[in-house]
Order: sequence, then C-alpha cells, then structure tokens
Amino acid sequence: MEARPKLHYPNGRGRMESVRWALAAAGVEFDEEFLETKEQLQKLQNGNHLLFQQVPMVEIDGMKLVQTRSILHYIAEKYHLFGNDLKEKTLIDMYVEGTLDLLEMIITHPFLKPNDQQKEVVSMTQKAVIRYFPVFEKILRDHGQRFLVGNQLSLADVILLQTILALEEKVPSILSAFPHLQEFTVKISNVPTIKRFLEPGSKKKPPPDDVYVRTVYTIFAP
Repeated sequence: MEARPKLHYPNGRGRMESVRWALAAAGVEFDEEFLETKEQLQKLQNGNHLLFQQVPMVEIDGMKLVQTRSILHYIAEKYHLFGNDLKEKTLIDMYVEGTLDLLEMIITHPFLKPNDQQKEVVSMTQKAVIRYFPVFEKILRDHGQRFLVGNQLSLADVILLQTILALEEKVPSILSAFPHLQEFTVKISNVPTIKRFLEPGSKKKPPPDDVYVRTVYTIFAP
C-alpha cells in the first residue's frame, strides 16, 4: 500500500495551503506534522531533510520535496491535474504562475503592520480586478468550457479557486464584474473532491489569526 504524503509546516495556510488544495482536489488523503517550535524546524534542518533549510516540505514517494511550485508540479503530474500534452501543461503552468503571484499577496498580508494591512487589501483588489481576473474571465468566455484548460480539472482551476475564495473573505463582492468567474467558482466548488475539502472538518485551514502569526514568528525568527 502506498504511503500517504506527509506535510511539514505550521498549522495554518501559508505556502502549504495550495499543496493541501491540490492533494484534496486529487482525492489524496495526507498526513500533517505541524511545526510549533523553532526546535522542530532545527531538527529537520540538522537532519538534512530540507534541501534549502526551509519549509514547506512534503514527504511523498520516498522523497522529501521542497519549494512550493515544485511540490505542486509533482502532485499535478502524478495525479493527472497537469493536462494531456505539452501545450496544455504550458497553459496550466502559466495560469498557475500568474495566480500564485496574486496569492502571494494574500499569504503575506497577515504579517504586515496593522496600518499597512488595509492598504494592501486595496492593492491586491486592484491587481485582481485589473490584471488577473480579466484574463481568466476572457479565457472562460472565449472557450465556453467548465475548466480553464482542456475541459478537465487541472491545477490551474484549483489554485484559481483557492485564490478567489481567499480574496472573497476580504472583499466579498470582488467578482461582481466577472460573471464567468462567478459561474466558474460555483462549478469548481462543486467538484466532489473539492466540495468535501470545503466542508467543515476537512484539512482546509481557516484564515490566519494572531495565534498563527505569533507561531510563525516564533519558529522562523532569526
């Protein structure tokens, strides 16, 4: 029996949340070992478990994978979320890379000074509705299909949905000018594996709170 992937990261979203989303979308059960202290991180570092001395780290198929994008690529390829040919893989990769640029603003937001957090919400909202969402709205409008690439679920759909839902937590009306993205959000949220991940009691993490922020500072502070 194949061992379940094991995720090493603090008990919160951060850069591991996209990995959780990808595994959940693929219907893959996984385990987690939460980092709560600096000593736990140092133990991984001293044991040569972290190639670049940092997490996220995922144990899968006898490997210890690091670097979020590399982890996502491996999961997408292994579990058929990465298209059927080179053209589809390249489109998926472009869409994911663009979306992750936007998602990075959301990931770092809780660690800003309070006075800067509202400014950053305005900034990420502007970037979403001016730079990123029009691209995906046009893709969905032009090809008239349910998914972004190849008319089947891919990593691009998963990461875009993750990002949309995270932005809606801060700006509930952010999709008001994007009817195709509204429809996309409903449809992808109802893919059975994703629907289960969105239900209470799943391994999807809640929005970052002060406890999570303090924990991260405790673990990673120099």
